[in-house]
Amino acid sequence: MATLEIKDLHGSVLTEDGAKPILNGVNLTIRSGEIHAIMGPNGSGKSTLAYAIAGHPKYQIDSGTVLLDGENVLEMSVDERARAGLFLAMQYPVEVPGVSMSNFLRTAATAVRGEAPQIRKWVKEVKQAMSDLDIDPSFAERSVNEGFSGGEKKRHEILQLDLLDPKFAILDETDSGLDVDALRVVSEGVNKYHGKGGKGVLLITHYTRILKHITPDYVHVFAEGKVVESGGAELADELEEKGYVRFTGKKEAAAQS
Repeated sequence: MATLEIKDLHGSVLTEDGAKPILNGVNLTIRSGEIHAIMGPNGSGKSTLAYAIAGHPKYQIDSGTVLLDGENVLEMSVDERARAGLFLAMQYPVEVPGVSMSNFLRTAATAVRGEAPQIRKWVKEVKQAMSDLDIDPSFAERSVNEGFSGGEKKRHEILQLDLLDPKFAILDETDSGLDVDALRVVSEGVNKYHGKGGKGVLLITHYTRILKHITPDYVHVFAEGKVVESGGAELADELEEKGYVRFTGKKEAAAQS
């Protein structure tokens, strides 16, 4: 069983005016087979947590550890973290002009798997994964995310998740900007990945609508840079109804944050 442990993590975002503290002692343990949802008001640090774990250079770790099966990933480069089994689906996937999706995916798979996939098997694997996510086959030859709609970008993030098959997936507001149909397809992709067995998911979201499709084992409230309460799936319903006022003192409805 794989384990991702976040222990007393403090972190800052680097700005033109210097480092701004955001994370304030995050403690969270995710085990393979578990789905954890993090919900919280705007500016609470949810996305900062995701990017700090993944190793984004804009985010600085001030103290604490992130252990993947006992190894401190904070001492690893970004590509080493990916090879160790971490995956980040970004809220705003970047465009990579001049690099086709097919080349990008095969290069990433080669790096993670340690050897290049056999062409014939790989083509079949990619076609099936694209079909499952209702992605037009022509997208394989288009530049990574260039000219893609928001929903298309999110589907391609889940395509990467399926093909790279990491130990743990960190999904930063994957439901943002999705229409009803895209939300269903993306959710099915996440459930398919989780259903392989031995996979852990950290799902960051503002909305309970994705949790109607992806059932979390645990829901955590994130406020002022740390987890302030944890519970089961019913906690998300409470947040939808009452918002975060009892955690922040501010009347901000969960569905509108």
